[in-house]
Amino acid sequence: SHVDRSSATVVPVPTMKSHRSFSLLAPLLATPSCSAWEATWESLDSRPNPTWYDEAKFGIFIHWGVFSVPSFGSEWFWWSWKGGGDKAKNELYDEYVRRTERENFAYADYAHRFDASLYRPDEWADLFANSGAQYVVLTSKHHEGFCNWDSRDAVPLTWNWNAMDVGPRRDVLGDLAKAVKATKSPTTGQKLHWGLYHSLFEWFNPIFLEDM
Repeated sequence: SHVDRSSATVVPVPTMKSHRSFSLLAPLLATPSCSAWEATWESLDSRPNPTWYDEAKFGIFIHWGVFSVPSFGSEWFWWSWKGGGDKAKNELYDEYVRRTERENFAYADYAHRFDASLYRPDEWADLFANSGAQYVVLTSKHHEGFCNWDSRDAVPLTWNWNAMDVGPRRDVLGDLAKAVKATKSPTTGQKLHWGLYHSLFEWFNPIFLEDM
């Protein structure tokens, strides 16, 4: 098996050459004065954390996507296999794929097996709360570009590379968001906080490659 927004102003992010990911942790880190921040890393990095976040001490951050299918190495599987800069690592991952998959296998082929067949959002939320966690963050899109929600209308270029078109065929993100927001912490009696991690950086997106 595979283990497997309070409102906020989205600020323009500097060039993708920075290779930094953009995290939409709106319910976690948004502050009432977010309009005062400028579109620079210096300004964004100077934002204070809300008091509840500093006092929470423990939360759950989930990396879950197509990379969970091979479960080899890390969530950087695709880059380790096909990316540049580390020939030895490329060869290691290439050997793993040759041993475990058919000839001419492509990374996108893993998506069909990312079926989330054991996905029980309500059970997950209860488990997180009982563990003492005060917040939960899910990767809505990691560097592989696969969207864990129904992105077909908002981002047409993600056709057949999202959780509704292939794999789970359900709104993975939305289902967990609903469950987490409805669950209270037995420690504080307050509902769990919900957040998203969303990476603008995509390893093999032509727009990113042009910007390198």
